[in-house]
Amino acid sequence: MDPEKSSSGSRGKPIRCRAAVSRKPGEPLVMEEIIVAPPMPHEVRIRIICTSLCHSDITFWRMKDFPGIFPRILGHEAIGIVESVGEDVDEVTEGDTVIPTFMSQCGECADCRSIKSNLCTKLPFKVSPFMPRYETSRFTDLNGEVLYHFLFVSSFTEYTVVDIAHVTKIDPAVTPSRACLLGCGISTGVGAAWRTANVEEGSTVAIFGLGSIGLAVAEGARLCGATRIIGVDVNQQKFEIGKKFGLTDFVDPANCENKSVSEVIIEMTGGGADYCFECVGLASLVQEAYACCRKGWGKTVVLGVDRPGSRVSLPSGEILHGGKNLMGSLFGGLKPKSDIPLLLNRYMDKELQLDEFVTHEVRFEDINKAFDLLIEGQCLRCVISMCNE
Repeated sequence: MDPEKSSSGSRGKPIRCRAAVSRKPGEPLVMEEIIVAPPMPHEVRIRIICTSLCHSDITFWRMKDFPGIFPRILGHEAIGIVESVGEDVDEVTEGDTVIPTFMSQCGECADCRSIKSNLCTKLPFKVSPFMPRYETSRFTDLNGEVLYHFLFVSSFTEYTVVDIAHVTKIDPAVTPSRACLLGCGISTGVGAAWRTANVEEGSTVAIFGLGSIGLAVAEGARLCGATRIIGVDVNQQKFEIGKKFGLTDFVDPANCENKSVSEVIIEMTGGGADYCFECVGLASLVQEAYACCRKGWGKTVVLGVDRPGSRVSLPSGEILHGGKNLMGSLFGGLKPKSDIPLLLNRYMDKELQLDEFVTHEVRFEDINKAFDLLIEGQCLRCVISMCNE
C-alpha cells in the first residue's frame, strides 16, 4: 500500500488517493488521484470501504445550475473506517467503523434534544459544496483545483472528511455492503413509516413510486404491522419485487380507465388509505396521495425530491373539512446516531430486510456502470466496493 494511504503515517497530513470525480454535468465520472486534507476541529477523516448509488447522486450529477456545481465528488451512502480525527472529537477514534450521513445530529440544539424532530438547528440540512462549519473544501486535484463536497459526505473517493455531527459509530460485525444502505435511502423509507407516520398495526398504506425508497417504505410498513400495502407505479414488474417487502396490492395509473389513481384507491379501501407516501418527487402525485388518504385521520408523507420551485396546490376547503395531515420527512424522521444502530440491530436479528435491496455490486473502477444500471432501471441498489480484491 502507498505509505501516504496508511493510517500510521498519514495522521495530520494530506492523503493522496483515488476518487471518481464528476467534472461536467451528465458526463461519466473521471477516476483520478486527488489530495484529501487532514480533518479540522470537529471533523473525521474516513477510509471508505464501500458506497452505494442513490437517485439523488444522479439528480445532482445531471444538474447544470446551482446547487449543481463542478468539479464535485458525489456519493452519500457509505460505510468506512476512521483514519484520523481532528481536535474536539471524542465520539469516535481511529479504527472505528462508521456510517456518514447527510443528516446531522449535533446533540446540543433544541431539535436534537427533542423527540419531536430530527432537524438539527446548529448544523441544518442544506445542499452545500463545502464542509458545514467552515464553508471550505477538504479536496483538491493534483493541479491544486478545489473539488466540491456533496451532502456533507462525498463517498466516491477512497478517503473523505466528514463533520462529526454527520458520523454514526456502528457495530463492525455488520456486513459493510448492507450497512452502507442505511446512509440514506433505506433509512429514509423505513423511517418514514416507522418514525414520521408511526404506522399502526392493522392499517392500510398506499405508496406512490416503487423505487428503493418506496419499497423501503413498504418494508417499514410491514415491520409496523400494516395489513394492506398498496403500491402505485407505472412499471408492473415492481409488484412482484414489492411483494418481498410486504406489498399486497398494485395500481398501475395506465390501467385505471377513466378514474384517477386516488379514486381507485378510495374504492379499494372503502374510504381511503390510513397512510399515503409520495416517493417520486412530483407535485401532482402529492395531490393524488393527499386526495386518497382517509378523511378524519389520514396522513400523507412527502419523501420525493421535486424540482426547485415546484408548488403543491390543494383546495382550502378540503384542508378544512378533511381533517387530514400532510407532512414532509427528511431522512425518514430518524436521528442518525440513535436510530441507525437500532435498524442495524433489527437487520442482525433478521427482522429488517437489507439483502433484498442489493441487486448489483461493482468495483470502484466500474462506478460508471453503476450509474448506467440505475438510470436504465435495472437495479434497486448497486454497491460499489473500494477493495481491489
